[in-house]
Amino acid sequence: MSGQTTTASDPYFPANGDPRYRVHRYELALEYRPRPNRLAGTARISAIAGRAPLTEFHLNLAEFKIGRVLVDGRPTHSVHRAGKLLVRPVKPLPAGTAFTVDVHWVGNPKPVRSPWGGIGWEELTDGALVASQPVGAPSWYPCNDRPADKASYQISINVPSPYTVVAVGRLLTRTTKASTTTWVYEQPAPTSSYLVGLAIGTYQTVLLGDPGLGGVPQSAHVPAHLLTRFSRDFARQPEMMRLFEELFGPYPFGEYVVVVADEELDVPVEAQGLSLFGANHVDGARGSERLVAHELAHQWFGNSVSIADWRHIWLNEGFAKYAEWIWSERSGGRTAHDLAASAHRLLAAQPQDLTLADPGRKLMFDDRLYQRGGLAVHAVRCALGDGPFFRMLRDWATAHRHGVVATAGFTAHAARYATEPVEDLLAAWLYEPTLPPLPSAPVRLSAQAQEPARPAYPPSNGEPAGQGRA
Repeated sequence: MSGQTTTASDPYFPANGDPRYRVHRYELALEYRPRPNRLAGTARISAIAGRAPLTEFHLNLAEFKIGRVLVDGRPTHSVHRAGKLLVRPVKPLPAGTAFTVDVHWVGNPKPVRSPWGGIGWEELTDGALVASQPVGAPSWYPCNDRPADKASYQISINVPSPYTVVAVGRLLTRTTKASTTTWVYEQPAPTSSYLVGLAIGTYQTVLLGDPGLGGVPQSAHVPAHLLTRFSRDFARQPEMMRLFEELFGPYPFGEYVVVVADEELDVPVEAQGLSLFGANHVDGARGSERLVAHELAHQWFGNSVSIADWRHIWLNEGFAKYAEWIWSERSGGRTAHDLAASAHRLLAAQPQDLTLADPGRKLMFDDRLYQRGGLAVHAVRCALGDGPFFRMLRDWATAHRHGVVATAGFTAHAARYATEPVEDLLAAWLYEPTLPPLPSAPVRLSAQAQEPARPAYPPSNGEPAGQGRA
């Protein structure tokens, strides 16, 4: 499945998203004042009707005061209730027709409620942070909130001048007038609504790696008092980028940005071309380096290659978990098989009630899904051997670049690289709750696909510790 829409509601969040249309671009113009936590916004949403005429449709948007709502520039009837903005055009929109929706809103943004607590816009001590996985995007802008509906974005944000704004995409302009500054970002790559990250605060900006050497531009926005610790903790990120490009294919976006909030976060969170960390993930001892690798890997697995719906979340988290293990193995730490064995022992002592390919909403962020997802990927590696496995992995990421996938597509893809059937193996890992046996250690790389020279760094901390939502 490589298209960018599906025709069914998400089974875990049926109230989020509307499959009757798809969005191809959002243009957001926002004004934010941190002290009163006041947000005013205008959105222009360019969309295409689906296979049937649209007499009505809905956007997801939290509890704001709604101003004008226009369809193709004309006033229309709308009702805003329970996190949904229901829009009824003056005339039905014919099937397959392009249309625009303009929405004006104002209010005090706050996280939306979820089974995991508040998610989305979070007011910080001095600034704000947006981490929306899985359903927090409506906490700050109107959207068709489903992971398969990917669109490009332009985001303009006006804030008091002392603040820095970091958003997904490339910074186009930064314009200061009087005491405020307007920051304009453009993300041309198709982006799921939950991956539209944002940070507003007072940061120091640093470059990672040597920009004179080419490669992917990498930068970070860090509180000044954390710069010394950060410089050690993230020193190996450029090496991770080079390794992951070798193994997964070219980096799928124009740049990669890291933000460290000046507050503690439960877990880091990925956004499109952007990862958000808390001050507690910066200790000066590389104590969270596995998470640096995990969030970077999500740029391929989860962000570029996106899931059709939340049942398939293991395709995001299992591959990012396995990227942690690969990084450990390639950087002089514990091997992936050693880490897999530790994860297997951990899982064997826990309840056997998780179905990886459809965990249910309650367990979709359970730590067992991360560990078992990594083990499922490891089982494929053991079955295929290193040469075919890494070709399979790279081809998966490149063939579905900026697309949408599901579990069945991956199992069919992996089978094409096997010399013996792997369907039963994958079925046991993906669809049976009982933990399969630990796979045998993988065959080492062939002479034609030797691993790159290991950098002269101290070993990474590759413990398979609990992860939670990341």
